[in-house]
Amino acid sequence: MRGDCCDMRGMLSFLVLFLLSKKPMNGSEIAREIERRKGAKPSPGTIYPALKGLREMGFVKEKKSGKTVTYSLTSKGKDALRLAKQRFCATFTDVLGNGK
Repeated sequence: MRGDCCDMRGMLSFLVLFLLSKKPMNGSEIAREIERRKGAKPSPGTIYPALKGLREMGFVKEKKSGKTVTYSLTSKGKDALRLAKQRFCATFTDVLGNGK
């Protein structure tokens, strides 16, 4: 991952940031929402390393309550998501049929 934006490979980090921009969630909630959107539920071995990487980059923060860890975006994460959205649109405009 680069320091200013989430990793677009596989778009998992982008999707996690996007979901957390809507509301704070724990790992299970993130996995269920990805399953709802994509039709396949990612494993904990996929979700938690992505969250760890996003946390280490300063894009998400954790709040622990008992055994539950809830993740939310930091201001740096909001900036990273904004940049990732711009890059996504610049990259995929033609795919979406809006380009020439």
